[in-house]
Amino acid sequence: MTEGNFVDYVKIHVSSGNGGKGSAHLHREKYVAKGGPDGGDGGRGGHVILRGNKNLWTLFHLKFKRHVKAGHGEHGSKQRSTGADGQDEIIDVPLGTVIRDTETQEVLHEITEDGQEIVVAEGGKGGLGNWHFKSSTNQTPRYAQPGIPGEEHDVTLELKILADVGLVGFPNAGKSTLLSVITAAKPKIADYEFTTLKPNLGIVEYRDFKTFVVADIPGIIEGAAEGKGIGHRFLRHIERNSTLLFLIPADAKDIKKQYEILLDELRRYNPEMLDKDRLIAISKSDMLDSELKAEIKKELDGSLGAPYIFISSVAQQGLTELKDKLWEMLNKETV
Repeated sequence: MTEGNFVDYVKIHVSSGNGGKGSAHLHREKYVAKGGPDGGDGGRGGHVILRGNKNLWTLFHLKFKRHVKAGHGEHGSKQRSTGADGQDEIIDVPLGTVIRDTETQEVLHEITEDGQEIVVAEGGKGGLGNWHFKSSTNQTPRYAQPGIPGEEHDVTLELKILADVGLVGFPNAGKSTLLSVITAAKPKIADYEFTTLKPNLGIVEYRDFKTFVVADIPGIIEGAAEGKGIGHRFLRHIERNSTLLFLIPADAKDIKKQYEILLDELRRYNPEMLDKDRLIAISKSDMLDSELKAEIKKELDGSLGAPYIFISSVAQQGLTELKDKLWEMLNKETV
C-alpha cells in the first residue's frame, strides 16, 4: 500500500431512514359491506451500520464519502400490507476502528472483530396502520400513526492499527530497515529523517509456520505528545500493540537518555502504555567492536528496566535472537 492511500482518520455525516407512515385505509369490496379498517403498518427506516472487515487496512475508501444516508421505509397500504423496510447502509471498516461522536469526542464503539456490526444511526420505526386502533367503541378508525424520523449524527472514525509488536524510535533509527529485513514489507528507506510518513505493517515468519505482526510507527521526537513533529499523529497506533520494541542506534550519543525520552513521550500521551512489555534493540551494532559492546553493556546493565539486545539489520546480526525474544514475550502466558 502506498503512503498516500493510508488514511486513519475521517469524519462522516450519517443519516438513517425515516419510518414509513401507517395506512388509514378502509376495506372496500363489492360483496363485503362495511369491511372495516385494513390499513397496514409502515416499514422501518434503514440503519447505518459499520461492519468490521479483516481484509481492510485503511479508511481510504471513506476519504471522499463524507455523507452516508440509508433508505426510507415504505408506507403501509391496504389489506394490512406492511411497507418495505428502508435499505440499510453498511460501511466496511478495518479492525481497530474507534467510533467517536464528532461534537463531544465521546467514544461510542470500537470494532475489533471481523463481521462485528455496530448500528451508528438507527432507522425510524414505521407507524401503525388503522386496523390496530379498532375497538368495540371505535369500529372504523380513520387515522394511523406517522413514521418516526431517522437519526442524523456526525461521527469520527479513527483507526488504531492492530499489531502484535510496535516499533518505537527516533527518526532514522533503522525501524524501516529492520521491518524490510524481518518481513516482506517494502517500506521507504532513505538516509534522512522522517522517511516514514505513514505506519507500515509487516508479517514476521517464525519457526514452524508461526507468524506475528509488526508495525513500523513514524519517528517520535521529544515533545511529540504535545504535537511536535509527526509522531504525535500516530502515537494512537501504539496503543493496540501488546509489545513495544524500542530501536535505538548504537551511534546515539546517550542510549539510556534516548530510551527515557521515548518512554516519557509514551507516558505523557497515555500512561497505560508503560504497562506493555518492552524490549530494547540497539541497532546498527555492526559498527561496534567487542570492546565497545562490553563498554555499552557495562553502562546499560540494570539501568534500563527492560531487556536489551544488539542487532544489525544490514549485517543480519542478532535477528534470530530478536525474533525468539519477541515470540517469547508475545506468548509468555502460554509458554
